[in-house]
Amino acid sequence: MFTEARRLNLIEKVLKVKNESILIALENVLNSSKPEETKKSIHDFVGFLSKKEADNMRTAIAESCENIDENDWK
Repeated sequence: MFTEARRLNLIEKVLKVKNESILIALENVLNSSKPEETKKSIHDFVGFLSKKEADNMRTAIAESCENIDENDWK
């Protein structure tokens, strides 16, 4: 909640700015700032694949990744 109050306080201050150079400086700062990068959660991917796609992926893993070829280690 503290962050939200700070945002509102800044908005109130910006609304009172009459100086064009200050407005330009504020625009430059806001336009140059990068959006915060959020970390992905496993929950972001729920429902990403259809049941058929998930089954195809399981089959591909079972057919290729779960088999050990002892000649590959030589």
